[in-house]
Amino acid sequence: MSKIIIVSNRLPVKIEKTSSGTFEYKTSEGGLATGLGSIYKEGNNVWLGWPGLAVNKIEAKEEITSKLSEENMRPVFLTKNEIEEYYEGFSNETLWPNFHYFNQHAVYNEDFWIAYKKVNKKFAKELEGVMEDGDTIWIHDYQLLLLPALVRETHPNSSIGFFLHIPFPSYESFRLLPWRRELLNGMLGADFIGFHTYDDMRHFLSSVNRLAGIGNTNGQMNVGNRLVKADALPMGIDYDKYASSASAPETLDREVRYRTSLGDVKLILSIDRLDYSKGIPERLKAFELFFEENKSFIGKVSLLMIVVPSRDTVPMYASLKAEIELLVGRINGRFGRINWTPIHYFYRSFPLSALSAFYRMANVALVTPMRDGMNLVCKEFIASKLDQKGVLILSEMAGSSKELSDAILINPNDKNQLVSALKEALTMPIEEQQARMDIMQNSIKRYNIHSWVSLFMQQLNSVKQEQENLQTKPFTVDVREELLDAYSKSNKRIILLDYDGTLVGFHANPNDSKPDAELEQILTKLTKDERNHVVVISGRGKDTLEEWLSKFKIDFIAEHGVWHKQRGEEWKRFVDLDNSWQDEFHKVLEMYVDRTPGSFIEKKDYSLVWHYRKVETGLGDLRSRELTSHLKYLSAERDLQVQEGDMVIEIKNSSVNKGTAAASWLKRQPYDFFFAAGDDWTDEDTFKAMPDQAHTIKVGSSSSTAKYRVESFRDVRKILIDLTGQ
Repeated sequence: MSKIIIVSNRLPVKIEKTSSGTFEYKTSEGGLATGLGSIYKEGNNVWLGWPGLAVNKIEAKEEITSKLSEENMRPVFLTKNEIEEYYEGFSNETLWPNFHYFNQHAVYNEDFWIAYKKVNKKFAKELEGVMEDGDTIWIHDYQLLLLPALVRETHPNSSIGFFLHIPFPSYESFRLLPWRRELLNGMLGADFIGFHTYDDMRHFLSSVNRLAGIGNTNGQMNVGNRLVKADALPMGIDYDKYASSASAPETLDREVRYRTSLGDVKLILSIDRLDYSKGIPERLKAFELFFEENKSFIGKVSLLMIVVPSRDTVPMYASLKAEIELLVGRINGRFGRINWTPIHYFYRSFPLSALSAFYRMANVALVTPMRDGMNLVCKEFIASKLDQKGVLILSEMAGSSKELSDAILINPNDKNQLVSALKEALTMPIEEQQARMDIMQNSIKRYNIHSWVSLFMQQLNSVKQEQENLQTKPFTVDVREELLDAYSKSNKRIILLDYDGTLVGFHANPNDSKPDAELEQILTKLTKDERNHVVVISGRGKDTLEEWLSKFKIDFIAEHGVWHKQRGEEWKRFVDLDNSWQDEFHKVLEMYVDRTPGSFIEKKDYSLVWHYRKVETGLGDLRSRELTSHLKYLSAERDLQVQEGDMVIEIKNSSVNKGTAAASWLKRQPYDFFFAAGDDWTDEDTFKAMPDQAHTIKVGSSSSTAKYRVESFRDVRKILIDLTGQ
């Protein structure tokens, strides 16, 4: 029976070794663990990840593995060195700063990269022990960017999802990573790739386009032979959990005690993990400026600042901690009174009941990271506000700002704006607070953690279904044998071959695509057999085809069916065509050539082609979309067709196509073997014109009416070599 396997760096459990040498297991209360609990705890599903400590002894590993299996978990054991280099090193000193736009902190260490690859392979190997055909794999976060492709290598038909829980940086930041292409290709092993925001998705697609050369249509990409989709799915919280905790007796008891200790002041709440991306020093400096400019609030407002310990043995984080504590001390020393403390600072974590009490008490929540993938603290604050009183000040740089537009949104780099936001929040009328809070509560109720999990799985299943619907069968060994058998038994064969992308590869300069020695040998052998009627059916102009291929016994169909030529005869047109439109359209194409360095125009007798293979990646795609839209508008009332090919846009008369031309050739003799190969959507007309018993081959990964697909023109050559017995 198929199952779902969740894979993350950490398991939803923390294992600690007690003084007596036994292991203590503490369940995580994180949002991800809560949301995915509905999946991994069911049936034979499993969650695979690191249990949180280095274990060396085999007996200890066996004990932990046995214990975790009872909770549908499977551990991946990491050595102390792997934790330091893969997790602390590459994940948190290379990827984390780059993805959060703190490239001045990024470390480019080859040993870290080697460790990162090694651990991702270790995760893949552990997956092998539990994975079966038909399983669904959901991989999480930046520590495992290589894992989707590693799983794809051994299980090419698996259903693989990936979700990134931190921002994906712009191309300008991501390109700084020496291992950028390997990381992208790792992610592209997934079928569905999720991000918190549209901006993250857009940045990812831009990097894929520029670094991997793969374009997209509405987030859909063709990777190898697979449809891959990227989308934005903002993660929610367990709303009911936080709302219930806010009304629990223990929470109410804590609130009474805390309020008594704090006295009659308005409370501003700040909760963060120790990290430079959270903007804690900047927040403190703005709070200091607030008192400088608003002295009437001195003694009436306090900041409750909780900083959760994280990596404080790392020099950079130790320095950050020292800076925070210096600022807290300075502000308290400068503005504090005997009966009032400006900042209540805690460097530790708190249980949920305490956090819920803080959320209830706070008049203002200050969530101002310099950059954050989502940030769930603001959502927890909103869910805990049962009376709907309270104001959220939220950084525009947090992913949650895209959903919570009724918060006071600020630029965390603008101290003056933050000061103004504090004053606005502290003086906001209750009615306005409740109106804003009501809208935000309804939003996060609807898009909670459970709906996020459900939506992700729906999207992943949808992509897999679409892959199956679009899939053209691969050209397998069995298909090859069937083709060779049919070929050997036939006496009258027609072989229709596209040229560019099918018999030769693409070149930046189209004139560099002349037949090479191998192709000439193939065509010589193929046309020497009198039973073979070979037709090259191409978008190329007639003069080029004749110059390159006239020495072979080949018929030609040029310009997608405008011209045709049988052996020993002159060129003829299929139908009378008008080309008076060319001058007008040529001027439009020239305008785009002027705007797009590297592009050029190819003029044929009855068509025009705009080439952009030499254009900078990204710019070419942008201009091609503009030009296609422009040309379709101009040609709307005319008998013209705009076609998009591989790095080309062609405009031609719509009354002719390869299919019409191919159909006329098929009627000329009583063939008993039919073969056609092509690589782009203009060849689909040829495939459609072929009889049911024909052998049709599509080059490339896009969907096709052809029966079989191959990777490249080299595979087509190999098939033709097999047919001729070379």
